[in-house]
Amino acid sequence: MSDHPHPEIPPAPETQDANSQALAEALRSSFIIVKFAMAALVVVILASGIFTVGPQEKAIILRFGKPVGDGQQMLLGMGLHWAFPRPINEVIKIPITEIQKVTSSVGWYATTPEMELTGADQQGFGPSLNPALDGYLITADRNIIHVRATVSYHIDDPRTAIFNFAAGTNHNFDLAGISNAVQNAANNALVATAARFKVDDILTDRVSEFQDAVKYHVSELVSREHLGVTVDQCLITKTAVPRPCKEVFAQVTTARNTREKRLSEAAGGASRITNAAAATAYAMIDTAETARNNFVQSVRSEADAFKQLQQLPQYKSNPRLYAELELAKTMAIVLTNVQDKIFLPQRADGQPRELRLQLSRELPQGRNGN
Repeated sequence: MSDHPHPEIPPAPETQDANSQALAEALRSSFIIVKFAMAALVVVILASGIFTVGPQEKAIILRFGKPVGDGQQMLLGMGLHWAFPRPINEVIKIPITEIQKVTSSVGWYATTPEMELTGADQQGFGPSLNPALDGYLITADRNIIHVRATVSYHIDDPRTAIFNFAAGTNHNFDLAGISNAVQNAANNALVATAARFKVDDILTDRVSEFQDAVKYHVSELVSREHLGVTVDQCLITKTAVPRPCKEVFAQVTTARNTREKRLSEAAGGASRITNAAAATAYAMIDTAETARNNFVQSVRSEADAFKQLQQLPQYKSNPRLYAELELAKTMAIVLTNVQDKIFLPQRADGQPRELRLQLSRELPQGRNGN
């Protein structure tokens, strides 16, 4: 044997063709998988742009920060919609019919949720007013009062609301900016309106008028600031006097209640007396009306009888009977107030009856008065 190694024998041409064919098949399969993956990715990207707008919402598409569409066309209504995924497009949804509520943050005692539940929030944190903690309002008569108001509103201009306030995350509109703006308007309205009303007006006398004035002021401020919302309702939920003045206000309230009670009692007495007098007057009027009707009827009857008398039908038929009837009527009128009545008809033979009565007579007097 020779010490030199044998040279490698190259593969046969058939083996090289088989390897190339296998590699080509593998590449072809990989390209098919890559195509399917890219197609699926495109479908996923396109599907991610589908979004739904609810019945109480409006939506606006922002493309690179600018709204898509002009005027009312930029507002998308209820239903399915599509937009390019972020960061190309951004969808902002705005609740337009949902009622939002905010509570004023000035003019009330410093309180906690626990104190709100137990009703101890009107007591404050101490026996006196602490300006650093407790809020208050100054009235037109230079008194201090505590008032809390709740404002209900809804968004009526989504475009103004979006462009005046920043959008939130997760494609939902952030209402915090609008809520803070409406709350500031409510606080300003309370301070300004309380300065035009007296303390008794806010507490008892003109409560509804004060509430309407606060709502008007809030609506005016919201419109002036172009917040894109409409104020639906403004309620004065709580009013209270400062704790150091509670006894004095309680005395005033007691005096006012006593006054109202006395006035009510006086009005009730006057009403009873007036009703009794009216009833008496109506009774007298009815009695007089009845007497008048009877008298008129009597005169009318006599007039009818007189008219009949002019023709003398009864007298001609039986003069004696007619005379007796007229005599009986006349005697009834003449002897109305007589206690004893004696009526003697004529005898059967036509001769008059004679009635003699023995009455006490005065004794005759002599010439000398004896």
